[in-house]
Amino acid sequence: MKINFFLNGKKVQEEIAPDLLLLDLLRQKGCYSVKRGCETANCGLCTVLMDEKPVLSCSMLAARADGKKIVTLEGMQEEAKEFGGFLADGAEQCGFCNPGFIMNIFAMLKELENPTEEQINEYLAGNLCRCSGFMGQTRSILKFLKHKKAEKGEA
Repeated sequence: MKINFFLNGKKVQEEIAPDLLLLDLLRQKGCYSVKRGCETANCGLCTVLMDEKPVLSCSMLAARADGKKIVTLEGMQEEAKEFGGFLADGAEQCGFCNPGFIMNIFAMLKELENPTEEQINEYLAGNLCRCSGFMGQTRSILKFLKHKKAEKGEA
């Protein structure tokens, strides 16, 4: 089966097996930020953006990417670098969950203009962090949002 899609801004044409998971296709294409964790769509490690919406690539067939725009952390290096400076306060320990976590943060920022702490926690509920829980991550997101407001002259 042949599919065409955009991966991190580049047009891709790929011959795939009908049962190939999106996660496996993305890793074959060198997107190693997309991780296999639970394989039950419960941990968020495999999160990517499909047409700017977060999806769990471990539970999605690659065929569903046909005609879509897929973005992984490899395609968001500048944005991730900017947010990376805010991963203090115990928000990052081993770093294994960071790619999925960061992808969800940027998807949230596209959907919610000024998210509350409760909305942040709801949005990130599908991300499992075994090291630090969510308090440090929430503090980091709130600092990042404050920084973004200041950049816009809104603070």
